[in-house]
Amino acid sequence: MAERAKPPETLQSHKKMSTDDTIKKILDTARWAPSGDNTQPWRFEIIDPLHVCVHAFDTRTHCVYDLDGHPSQIAVGALLETAAIGASQFGLRMVASRRPESLEHAPLIDLRFQKDSSISASPLLPCIEKRSVQRRPLSMRPLTEFEQEALQTAVGIGYKVHWISGFKDRVRTAKLMFHSARIRLIIPEAYKVHKEIIEWNSRYSTDRVPDQALGTDPLTTKLMQNILQSWDRVVFFNRFLAGTWAPRIQLDFIPSLACASHFVLVADKPPATIDDYIAAGRAMQRFWLTCTHLGLLMQPEVTPLVFSRYARRNVQFSTVSQAMPLAHEVQTRLVHLVGRHTAENAVFMGRIGQGKQPFARSLRRPLESLMRINKT
Repeated sequence: MAERAKPPETLQSHKKMSTDDTIKKILDTARWAPSGDNTQPWRFEIIDPLHVCVHAFDTRTHCVYDLDGHPSQIAVGALLETAAIGASQFGLRMVASRRPESLEHAPLIDLRFQKDSSISASPLLPCIEKRSVQRRPLSMRPLTEFEQEALQTAVGIGYKVHWISGFKDRVRTAKLMFHSARIRLIIPEAYKVHKEIIEWNSRYSTDRVPDQALGTDPLTTKLMQNILQSWDRVVFFNRFLAGTWAPRIQLDFIPSLACASHFVLVADKPPATIDDYIAAGRAMQRFWLTCTHLGLLMQPEVTPLVFSRYARRNVQFSTVSQAMPLAHEVQTRLVHLVGRHTAENAVFMGRIGQGKQPFARSLRRPLESLMRINKT
């Protein structure tokens, strides 16, 4: 194919190239937004120098954790918030609008950028790439009043942070996480997800979760790698060798005790639409980046919310007969822990505290692999 002729290097072309470069820098920043199991459910299409279309998608058809696509929608909201923060360094305001005719499982979202002299670089900007998941134990130093107020302010109007602090409540949360983890370790629907998303013998991964970031000791990690080779091995190990105990203790029970606090991000109104969940994702990302800005670390704890929602709606999500009764038990424990209103309006949950930066972490796909060609 012949090389396309380059336009003459006029002042106007320099301005256009500069704007194009700015948009790519914003997208390069935005791609660091968090997503479940590092799925990165978005692709970018540059329409013009100040207009990008995000081609989002969810994983509801093959991921048991993505009930109705809501966790993916929360991730898309985090992407939008990250893009807005990335644009602030260039004095640009971002306006996002979802195309109403686009499909819910594959929404198209227009991002338009406009110069605004009142916009300055966000203090959260340096936290975008630094933010990560810490699955290992954290400090139990209680959060200060200043830290709690800063995090509550970060989520903005329409949301509140419900704190679960104190040793007794952390024990109750640890039991909740322990029971929720049992579901994910005994159902084939979760096994398929785990088998696909872990990158073994890795410290970093651009599109999955490296095994060295899981939070298990080397022996348990190697054992997990061997067992996850087939579902039959999982069934045998769970049935005869109490196979769920070691990972549940290391990944769920101990970390739940070893933290400053657990938290639930609660919407003022029960989230119902895709736009509600996208907005919740923007609030969640502000919370997480503020957490990083304060020198704190975080780990999401969304499986109790997902399984309790399956139970609340009485949606069968597994071929394993035990799954639904266990989900109802998780729902009961969650309601006893935080109250029915908080449980039903919850959009995100996690644990927080000081600690060492994680040794291993998920990275992101290169921007070039996330781009779609504008065919117009």
